Amino acid sequence: MYLAGLLAGAAVAHCAVPKQFDSLVPRALPGSPRMWTYTSGAVELALAVGLTAPRTRRAAALATAGYFVAVFPANVQMAADWWHRPAPFRAVALGRLPLQVPLVRWALGVAKNEGGRS
Repeated sequence: MYLAGLLAGAAVAHCAVPKQFDSLVPRALPGSPRMWTYTSGAVELALAVGLTAPRTRRAAALATAGYFVAVFPANVQMAADWWHRPAPFRAVALGRLPLQVPLVRWALGVAKNEGGRS
């Protein structure tokens, strides 16, 4: 399942190179950015595992859609922080914003496809 692979890869990245993710954590959140970086990596790993098991796939897919919505503020934070960087960086930061829509739809599609299975 490709969605599980995407999430597992993101989880590994959050733990392997956490510094690059720390700056994306919205400043309004309590606690340290590193705690949120590791927490989001753990959530991504749990979602990936849930997507691989037929019994939990539908619930994990719905939770994944919710997760993609929940992390959208981090993408907004990145776009705001990178606004004054050179154009290629700005383009990456702004390009991440609309990417959340297909990710949410992908997760919902996985959940829908699992809806009729037992």
